[in-house]
Amino acid sequence: MYGGRGCHLCDVAAGLLERERARLGFDLRHIDITGNPQLEAAYREQIPVVFVDGRKAFKFTVDQAELERRVRAATIRPH
Repeated sequence: MYGGRGCHLCDVAAGLLERERARLGFDLRHIDITGNPQLEAAYREQIPVVFVDGRKAFKFTVDQAELERRVRAATIRPH
């Protein structure tokens, strides 16, 4: 999840992702874009931005049912 300091939507998304991580068993990495010019340019207007299996899955908000669907699909797909 790409997010920034002081971002309420990021806090909400992070809480949901943490709960779902515990339930679904996926790895979660938080990346703070604050102060990084490249990441700020790429993501600031969209944060939080969540990737699942290397693909952008959500921006602004995370849909719990869609997250579960994407995580389950990623875990059964051969890599």
